[in-house]
Amino acid sequence: MTKSRVLFICGHNSGRSQIAEAYLKEMSGANFHVESAGLEPAESVDPTVIKVMREDGLDISQRKPKSVFEKFKQGKIYDHVVTVCGDKENKCPIFPGITKRWHIPFPDPAEVKGTPEEKLVRVREIRDLIKRWLIKEMGSLNV
Repeated sequence: MTKSRVLFICGHNSGRSQIAEAYLKEMSGANFHVESAGLEPAESVDPTVIKVMREDGLDISQRKPKSVFEKFKQGKIYDHVVTVCGDKENKCPIFPGITKRWHIPFPDPAEVKGTPEEKLVRVREIRDLIKRWLIKEMGSLNV
């Protein structure tokens, strides 16, 4: 059986796409080959994202943001490409090729303002939005 290949893309691969990748890997077991990437990869995954994912039992602290252009140059092919950039963002990358495309705009954890506790609350909300969407749509991804 061939695994479905899924790529999550956002601007910096430091928040939303990392959350989605971690959850889909956790939820789907061996059914998917899941990756994530960004248009302009950050230096590291957002520390608040790491913290809220750890609260939900997933450690993404060793993950490194990756470039969508590098994946393209490597000749990678995906069955599903999911962009998770917000609709107001100027640069939401695409990935060429024959694939099922999804655009699910989630707020960017990097744009959350406030005290450290306020940021945690808001990033938890974003994490939970992504998790709920994945649970709802897993059937559409043929899990």
